Parts: sequence; C-alpha cells; structure tokens
Amino acid sequence: MNDRIRIGVLGASGYTGADLVRLALAHPRMEITALTANTHAGKAMAEVFPHLGFVPLPRLTTIEQADWGSVDAVFCGLPHGTTQEITKAVLAEHPRIKFIDMSADFRLRDPEIYKTWYGHEHLALELQAEAVYGLTEHYRTAIRDARLVACPGCYPTATLMSLLPLAADGLIEVGDIVVDAKSGVSGAGRGLKQNLLFTEAGEGLSPYSVGKHRHAPEIEQEISKASGEAIVINFTPHLIPMSRGELCTSYVRLTGATTADDLRAALFDAYREEAFVHVAPAGVLPQTQNVRGSNYCQIGVVADRIPGRAIVISVIDNLVKGSAGQAVQNFNVMFDIEETTGLMQQPLFP
Repeated sequence: MNDRIRIGVLGASGYTGADLVRLALAHPRMEITALTANTHAGKAMAEVFPHLGFVPLPRLTTIEQADWGSVDAVFCGLPHGTTQEITKAVLAEHPRIKFIDMSADFRLRDPEIYKTWYGHEHLALELQAEAVYGLTEHYRTAIRDARLVACPGCYPTATLMSLLPLAADGLIEVGDIVVDAKSGVSGAGRGLKQNLLFTEAGEGLSPYSVGKHRHAPEIEQEISKASGEAIVINFTPHLIPMSRGELCTSYVRLTGATTADDLRAALFDAYREEAFVHVAPAGVLPQTQNVRGSNYCQIGVVADRIPGRAIVISVIDNLVKGSAGQAVQNFNVMFDIEETTGLMQQPLFP
C-alpha cells in the first residue's frame, strides 16, 4: 500500500520553498507532485537551484497550471499579500487539502491589525477565522485538527519560543520587553535588492524597519494572549552578513523576587519533552552556528548587571525552524506522523 502523502510547493523558487523541497526529499512520507514558480515556469528545478539537481523533481509550473487534484497538502512560500486569494481558490475547489502557509497572510488574527501593517484589506476573512497559528510547541493540539496552518515568521519564532513560557507564568513584566534581533540575508528573500548585494551587505551590520517591522505585531499578539495583557514591544531587526541564521536577544524586567535562574528553570520545565527546543545550562551561550541547517532552537538566560533584569537569548536557523522546518513539523502533526520525521538532520558545522 502506498502511504506517501502528495505535496505541492507554491513559490518553489524562493529560499523557503527550496529548503522545503530539500527537507521533503528526505521525508519518508512525502512525495513531491507539484512545484510552482511563475517567473520560472517550464524550467527544471536544477536550473533555478543547482544543488537540487541530483534528484528527479517535477518541472516548475505557474500556479494556474498546477494540478491541485494531485496533492494532499500544499506548502506556500509566496510573498505576503499574494497568498490569500490563491488559498481561497485552492481550498474552495479542493476542501480536503491541508494548507501550510509560510507567508504572513494568515498569522495575524485581527484583520484590522493586518490591514494596518500590510496596507490592504484581508481578502480571505472566512479562512482567517479558521487559520491556526503554527508555533508547533505551543499550538500542537489545534494544529492536529487544522486544515489551514499559518507558520510564524522567523523573528517571532525565535522570540516567542524564549518568552512565551515566561509571560504565561508571570515571571517577566510583559510591558517592558526589548528585542534586539539579527538575521542572515536569506531572511530578506531572493529578490534583487541593492542592500542585499555582496558589496552592500558584506562586512557590515545594518538595522532595518526600525520601529515598524511587520513581525512586531505578531510577537505582541502571542505574548498578549499568553499573559492576558495587551502589550507593545520594542523590536529592532538587523541584517548580518551570513547566509542563514537568526539570533534574538530579549531584555526583560523580572517580576517580584524572580531571578534569572528561575527563568531558566521555567524554560527547562516548559520544553523538557520537546525534541527541537534546547535550554542551555547556566554559563552556556546560544550561537547561530549551533543550529545551522537544523530544526533546533537553543535558548539561554543570563542575569543582567542591572538589578531586577535578565537577558534571554535564542537562536534558530531562519530557513528551517524559522520557516520550512517548522512547516514540516506542522505537516507531521496534521497527518499524525511522528513529529520529528524528516527533521533529525543535525546542525552543519563548521
């Protein structure tokens, strides 16, 4: 009996789409039957990503040419603003399909907040109402029965994994959080942009979208939900000259007599059964090279020199745990497959 689950990838010519394909090829239950990339339609995947030229793959097609009747699950790696109508059309014609969205189009529960930050009305409100936020370790039960899962952004994944248990337990003042975030250039996509040229991005560190990054309301949404208190965070992202990897340093104020050791203990307790979340012991600092190419998240806690404050550091690979790997993890949950399946590749080092 064929127990393979047929998958399609929308936006297979982007970095997240390519990493999804890479992971899917090693997954024992996935069979890739459709790959779309409108600007590269008709090409072999090897023409777009030569590193994927050693295995047989379907040719790239336009979205309109894709045979959605031949898939059981769709992974969407399209830019924000382009996913809603496509998702609506595909699910209207094929309601049995499971849809795992790696874009931002279904992450924000409030359509007014979406409109404010993305500049247009939400075009699939009925689907937004059923979308489940795909932070696997925190929404596993809801993901299991979902038809549409909205995978978190890479910055929110790294930040929320480290702060949600602390906010839920009331160990930090959620109204006083400062997040200093740094990402490799793949997080900005594969498009031709001047600031991503080697001579522009190399040998330098650049802040961007200061005070207005679209991942901020996503982080606020989830911490507000966990703590029961509406909050606003201070969030500043930076572009760092490496291909992949993400490091988020969160500066927090402690509640009552709470200590940094208490935060670490709470995180250990929250994630003790989780395969992909590792809380570093005291004195060990997370580094992006510890998780490169893997689905792991490493978290560390350090007491601040300022009394009553602590520093929480989290690292992920932005293309794996921050995108494609988390999407595969959610796929496994949705199809009742062992959650670690296809994701146990260890970090690449050096």
